[in-house]
Amino acid sequence: MGKLAGKVVVITGANSGIGLASAKRFAAEGARVFMTGRRARELEDAVNAVGHNAVGIPSDISNMQDLDTLFAQVKREAGQIDVLFANAGGGDFATLTDITEAHYDRIFSTNVKGTLFTVQKALPLLKDGASIILTGSTSATTGVPAFSVYSASKAAIRNFARSWILELAPRKIRVNVLVPGATSTPGWHGLASDQEFNQEMIRAVEATTPLGRLADPAEVAAAALFLASDDSSYVNGSELFVDGGAAQI
Repeated sequence: MGKLAGKVVVITGANSGIGLASAKRFAAEGARVFMTGRRARELEDAVNAVGHNAVGIPSDISNMQDLDTLFAQVKREAGQIDVLFANAGGGDFATLTDITEAHYDRIFSTNVKGTLFTVQKALPLLKDGASIILTGSTSATTGVPAFSVYSASKAAIRNFARSWILELAPRKIRVNVLVPGATSTPGWHGLASDQEFNQEMIRAVEATTPLGRLADPAEVAAAALFLASDDSSYVNGSELFVDGGAAQI
């Protein structure tokens, strides 16, 4: 019996990186996994990689109609949610002088608005005692040049968890924040405008992370499994850093 045997899990942003690695791990632990992502073809490939009868539902979490469609299908097919992993998010670099309204709207619409309404619209399906996992970032607590809008959006995620555990206390629903450091995902490498800049980013991580390397997505997925499972039954409102120590020094 796996740690998530018989559990229904919804993972947003599951078509690559940490979301995909978590879908694979959760499914291997017995969960019935519903996966979302904006890119339908990539999501289809991800679902095939996960196997275990995983279901893919193309969705943009910043689109309210997409969220309604997502949870309507989960309701029809599963009737409940035991674990909600609100993982979808993204960002890009822009210096203070170069930030535009479009840059701000794009990041906050997905990371803040999208996360908020993902959780809100899932509430009717969440079982009492369910686990909600929000994906944060080390940049929410450490300054990063030209990354302030993304960092601010992830700081909002941190406070969502602190506030929501109070509102959801009567239902014993736990809310925790998974905080990856630099992780070798398409999204992280995609922050670089070219290969030379990517190598600079990697060298910077190696120099400033006590473990001296990027994380593998599977390592972050292992931490997500802890927060999803009953192993973390008394963990609530916390931040679980999976950053090789980078934000701790």
